Amino acid sequence: MIKIEFPVSLFLGLFFGVGIIFSLPATAKLYKWIDDKGTTHYGETIPPEYAGKNRAELNKAGRVIKQQEVLSPEELRANREGKEQEEAKKRAEEQAEIEKKRRDKALTDTYSNSNEIDLARKRNLQQIEARINGINANLKMADDNLLGLQKEADAYTKANKTIPTSLQEDLQIAQARVDKLKIDLGKSQAEKDAMNARYDADKARYKELTGR
Repeated sequence: MIKIEFPVSLFLGLFFGVGIIFSLPATAKLYKWIDDKGTTHYGETIPPEYAGKNRAELNKAGRVIKQQEVLSPEELRANREGKEQEEAKKRAEEQAEIEKKRRDKALTDTYSNSNEIDLARKRNLQQIEARINGINANLKMADDNLLGLQKEADAYTKANKTIPTSLQEDLQIAQARVDKLKIDLGKSQAEKDAMNARYDADKARYKELTGR
């Protein structure tokens, strides 16, 4: 014969819980909670010190009808941050949809066909292309000036002479000028590429919306 032994505390707890359940009025509520030591308690009310603990509500038959888990401060903070991020994402998506509709309307209101988009592109690129041409011309002159100064400095070096301070300063200024023009050229070229990409996207979207 197999003999099963239960800890006395567990047996008493179960006995006490069952006794409470059957002694309750039909409309009464019974709660079950566990204290900090792991002991299970039953009662019609939960002591204030355990209000923030996990608990369950039982029916007259002793079955759990409602489980309430209390989250830790870290879990509450994570849930709150998650909800805030989800709401921010939703707002961003709604704003993006509004912006998309606005741009679609602007496209169909502004152009009669896709060829007009190419004409608008050409007009707007003229100013950028003129700026790029100007920078290239200035860059060529700056490169030539820098090359002349470098040759002059090389001549001093080959003659085993010290390069004059004024020439060294001119070299630094000339190099800085070349560097700045290259940066300006890169920015203008990037602006041109971005504008072309924007008009390409507008043209594709316009055809998608109108078929023209």
